[in-house]
Order: sequence, then structure tokens, then C-alpha cells
Amino acid sequence: MTNSAMTAALATYPVRYINGQWVKARSSETLPVYDFNTEALVATVPSGMVPEAKAAVLAARTAFDSWSTPPLETRAGHLGTIAAGIEGRSEKLKLTISREVGMPFKIARAVQVGGPAWHWCNFAKVARAFEWEKKVSSLLMLRDPIGVVGCITPLNFLFSQITLKITRALVAGCTVSVRQRAGKRYLRIRRISRIQGDKFQLPAT
Repeated sequence: MTNSAMTAALATYPVRYINGQWVKARSSETLPVYDFNTEALVATVPSGMVPEAKAAVLAARTAFDSWSTPPLETRAGHLGTIAAGIEGRSEKLKLTISREVGMPFKIARAVQVGGPAWHWCNFAKVARAFEWEKKVSSLLMLRDPIGVVGCITPLNFLFSQITLKITRALVAGCTVSVRQRAGKRYLRIRRISRIQGDKFQLPAT
């Protein structure tokens, strides 16, 4: 890993992704993000507020009606589009993840970026083959979306775990509100929001 790759100006992120757009944070308080390789401060992110959390959940609930009604193939297609977006940003994601968890570039690219891209495509395939309706004796069992899914991200495999949580919910027709685990300030959650926002407008967080 070169010194130039490890050195970057301090980045400030004053916005949050809510209701399909980046909105200015309500709080002026910020939280630090450190480079695990050098222990240098590399970014700041806004401290979350209760009204923002409520707005995020409300946005996801509002989006549910329009997201859950299109054919499965439409939702599966969106998952493939996001997978392509991840691949297109693989270098930026690799650098971000390497700095956040101290992981070598090669492993970060294969595990932390390649894995999530594969999962977005794979869950689209799984959904297409899944038995959403099943006859049980004289009954018909339907597997329908139920609403908003709340996801809390874990520790050092955050990007991968976000993927494993929200892909299943989205392709099933649910909408999602995502928050970071208390005490952890990661940039990867911003990366997936940016990819989602660029590729299609789903008013969630």
C-alpha cells in the first residue's frame, strides 16, 4: 500500500440519504472517522438525530406501496443494476474499506467489494427461482412483502452485511431503513446509498 494511496484530505459529509435524496443533517455535531492503518482522522459524518430517524422510516413506509407492487422481475432487475454500480466503483470502495478496517487492498477488493457485488446478483437469481406461492393441501400459501425492514449494520464486514440484509428485503418487496451500529462511523454505508441513488430512485435510507 503506497503512501499516496493512504494520504487524503479530510473529508466532511454534512448530509444524509433520506427519501431518495441527500439532505442536510439537522445537527451540527459530527462524529470522527479514522484510518485504521495510520490512526489519522480522515473524515467526519453528522451525528444522527431522532427526527432524522423518524423521517427515514416514514420515507421507507411511503415508498413501500410503490416498491412492493411491481413484478418481481422489476425488483430483481434493480438488484442487478446496483451490482453493476458496485463493480463500477470498486476502486473507491476498495480504498475506503481498506482504510476503515486496515485490510490489504487485494483482500478488500475480493472479499469486501467482490462479495457484495456477487450477492446483489445472486439474490436476484434466488428470488426468480423462489416459490412465492405454494399449495398446501386445500390452502394457498402466499409469501408477500410486509412493510419496512429495519437493519442495523455490524462491525468490520459492514458493507457485506448490509448487502446480505437489504438485498433479501428489497427483492421480497419490502423497503429498508439502515442505521449504523452505535459507536461505529463508517463511510461504506454512504457508498451504497450513493450507488442506490445514482441507479434508481427508491425513497429509503
